[in-house]
Amino acid sequence: MAEPIAAFDEMLGAEGPRPAYADYAHWFEQETPLKLRAKAREAENFFRRTGITFNVYGDAAQTERLIPFDIVPRIIAAREWAKLSRGIEQRVRAINAFLFDIYHRQEILRAGRVPKMLIAQNSAFLPQMIGVTPPGNVYTHIVGVDLVRTGADEFYVLEDNARTPSGVSYMLENRETMLQMFPELFTRVRVRPVSNYPKLLRRSLAACAPKACKDRPVVAVLTPGIHNSAYFEHAFLADQMGAELVEGHDLRVVDGRIAMRTTCGYRAVDVLYRRVDDDFLDPLNFNPQSLLGVPGAFDIYRAGGLTIANAPGAGIADDKAIYSYMPDIVEFYTGETPILRNVPTWRCAEPQSLKYVLEHLAELVVKEVHGSGGYGMLVGPAASHKELAAFAAKLKATPDNYIAQPTLALSTVPILARSGLSPRHVDLRPFVLVSPNTIDITPGGLTRVALRKGSLVVNSSQGGGTKDTWVLED
Repeated sequence: MAEPIAAFDEMLGAEGPRPAYADYAHWFEQETPLKLRAKAREAENFFRRTGITFNVYGDAAQTERLIPFDIVPRIIAAREWAKLSRGIEQRVRAINAFLFDIYHRQEILRAGRVPKMLIAQNSAFLPQMIGVTPPGNVYTHIVGVDLVRTGADEFYVLEDNARTPSGVSYMLENRETMLQMFPELFTRVRVRPVSNYPKLLRRSLAACAPKACKDRPVVAVLTPGIHNSAYFEHAFLADQMGAELVEGHDLRVVDGRIAMRTTCGYRAVDVLYRRVDDDFLDPLNFNPQSLLGVPGAFDIYRAGGLTIANAPGAGIADDKAIYSYMPDIVEFYTGETPILRNVPTWRCAEPQSLKYVLEHLAELVVKEVHGSGGYGMLVGPAASHKELAAFAAKLKATPDNYIAQPTLALSTVPILARSGLSPRHVDLRPFVLVSPNTIDITPGGLTRVALRKGSLVVNSSQGGGTKDTWVLED
């Protein structure tokens, strides 16, 4: 296996703590290891009592797991966040413009900036959405943009999450936990709040109500049910927004609207924040075997009687082959140079790129174009000869299904280990709310951390954990 690449330590520089961490480091020095470990156990018990869990698909035991939480925060300076926010907003605007275009005039395809076949042959592209304009022209009401850091001023977008981005409940609960565990810290360090996210989410969704809405918009969260890996989040957000949590069997078509069952009869729903994939939304229009969706929901949506967030077909922006064209997409729709850079990407569908990837497999990270959650990927430097050979066979058999990227030296933030502070690799998922006239970016987001020493895989399903993310006030 290859030696680990030297990483940028976000907390410690050559001369000690970096400026963003100065106040925290001074506080930390005054704390005893015994007290900190006790606080860590207390935080774990809080997560257990609250029920902050997730399911892992393919787990034979079908057991719920706690999200591992580390009590050392990840801290971002106000200046750094200002630049990131500008780049995130630019990218999200471009994604929405791209989605509108590919479901209407397809100017970017006509201009040759994105290959037509990449859209036409993409399972995430929904022909049923051609010519359909969502209320307010908003396709991606909630976006998660995954960022990685490699240096003092070097941030990259790792991927875009425009279908059903998850993790915001962990961001909120992480902050709540830290406030309970260390209230004195928040008087010493001025941190921007994140607790207003549910209020902003409800306001943003309501602003996208369909033309059929004549009163205060009724918002509901559509969940696949308790066996979904993110069910805790679905229930949490519905509760925090004051919205109803519904499953497909709670909904039906009534008088040309989608209505939910209540104790007083059926009530029309204006905005459906769905956490169900496109294929399962409506058995009459998509997968006829689906028991999770609502028959006729897409027809009501297309007729202007319902807002679905995120819009059907928005998931094509998650595609990792599309991701490789994002610099062109941003430039095409904004006329600007992208503020946030992509990670260099080889598209294995292209023969020369495939040749390079196969020759350098031990140095690269290879991902499925439709993959998520860390499944179906190869981290070359951490793979055995047998794993490399098996993955090479997959690449040769279905090259269109993969992209490859260099193994970046992801930045590190310390975790509280038995021996004290120990660096671990992290990424960041800021959450963005899009409405017709406003884009709200929550200051911070979800920091995911690879708890295994040297690991670059931060997903909770693959052994990762989370941290509270602090964006400092100006």
